[in-house]
Amino acid sequence: MIDLNKFNKKVEIEYPCDWNYKIIGENTGKLHQAVKDSIKGKKFEVNFSNTSSKGKYFSLNVKIRVENEKQRNNIYQNLKKHRDVKMVM
Repeated sequence: MIDLNKFNKKVEIEYPCDWNYKIIGENTGKLHQAVKDSIKGKKFEVNFSNTSSKGKYFSLNVKIRVENEKQRNNIYQNLKKHRDVKMVM
């Protein structure tokens, strides 16, 4: 039998660390702007990731150095609520 309690443990992350987000949207230019709008005052890298099979959606990888969990979660929330971002992973 599998002990499901071991899956409920919080992952320990050592900060500061580099963190990667994948964002998905319909326009790469607008996705780049969404990253700039969401991550102000910090250096980051953005690289093209993929295009959906029908060419409607695009994904970008965003790499940024985060200092703590609060900052990591704030960036995630800022990206998630941006009108041009359909999904953040």
